[in-house]
Amino acid sequence: MKRTLHSCTALTLSLAFATAAIAQEPLKELGPGEGEVSIVAWAGYIERGETDKAYDWVTAFEEKTSCKVTVKTAATSDEMVALMNEGGFDLVTASGDASLRLVAGKRVQPINTDLIPSWKTVDERLQNAPWHTVGGVHYGTPYLWGPNVLMYNTEAFKGEAPTSWKVVFEEMTLPDGKSNKGRVQAYDGPIHIADAALYLMAHKPDLGIKDPYELNEDQYKAALDLLRGQRALVGRYWHDAMIQIDDFKNEGVVASGSWPFQVNLMKAENQPIASTFPEEGVTGWSDTTMLHAESQHPNCAYMWMEHSLSPKVQGDAAAWFGAVPSVPAACKGNALLTDEGCSTNGFDNFEKIRFWRTPTTKCESQGECVPYHRWVSDYIGVIGGR
Repeated sequence: MKRTLHSCTALTLSLAFATAAIAQEPLKELGPGEGEVSIVAWAGYIERGETDKAYDWVTAFEEKTSCKVTVKTAATSDEMVALMNEGGFDLVTASGDASLRLVAGKRVQPINTDLIPSWKTVDERLQNAPWHTVGGVHYGTPYLWGPNVLMYNTEAFKGEAPTSWKVVFEEMTLPDGKSNKGRVQAYDGPIHIADAALYLMAHKPDLGIKDPYELNEDQYKAALDLLRGQRALVGRYWHDAMIQIDDFKNEGVVASGSWPFQVNLMKAENQPIASTFPEEGVTGWSDTTMLHAESQHPNCAYMWMEHSLSPKVQGDAAAWFGAVPSVPAACKGNALLTDEGCSTNGFDNFEKIRFWRTPTTKCESQGECVPYHRWVSDYIGVIGGR
């Protein structure tokens, strides 16, 4: 299985943040569109009706602005960072474990929210979120957000939702009478260390973990030890949503951390699939549309950011991906999302989600923590069986 884990420099993000906010001035005014805009995005984030004609929020944008949209799909946050480092793209839909690295590396530029009229409609819980706001400077527009749920096969669990992440972290006999060994999956990305830390917060409180993204050496070692034990249970580390769906349908996988996207697609096919928020809580993602520091098409990019915040696009995208829109107005009156869609996908659970965030050396909870470059190298060792 191809993995796209990329190491980053040992230079801490906190040092880079000291100059990142003044690295570049945001655009002062919009000019005419340049005719095109290129976007690095998660699968399913930028749809033009090719998979399902009902889901198309690209065609109308192209007709209105004459900006042709091209999309490069990325499977992990590390792949997104690598692509933005290579350059040649205008925008990226970055999760919180990538966004601050892009800011610190000066790969994205501040945005002028005055040039984005719909900014004022963004959920107030997201407008100044720490994964895209540094020193009061905004580095993008919120797009979609959601939880990393525990997805499970209802037949294997006899119709009762598992209550704990234990079913994917520790060997045990499931309600169907079979072991979970070889029948569970874990996420193919170093940010999964935070899921282990979240589990330990509940089951080993003596470790004193306060934040799953802020771990001292002892806490970090405990999380890695848990993940090494999980390695013996995992049949595949997933990063491709469609491959995970196939594994649940055809390869006997019965439990894994997942996204509502996979859950919704399989339930629509009447597969024996459901999801739950375990008692330990969940991690999650809040994605930001960020502008490359060297964008060749900034006017089209700003036009896209405005377009992406319209209630119609927000509702359609949230319905397609099984996510929550960043614009609350999208929760009502959208034929695809329906009035219940936001609640189903987690709108009311914002405070229960530990959103992905880039670990740094300097951290609020205990002064000094293990930085992300260690998470990258050590997680490669874990999933490689070392």
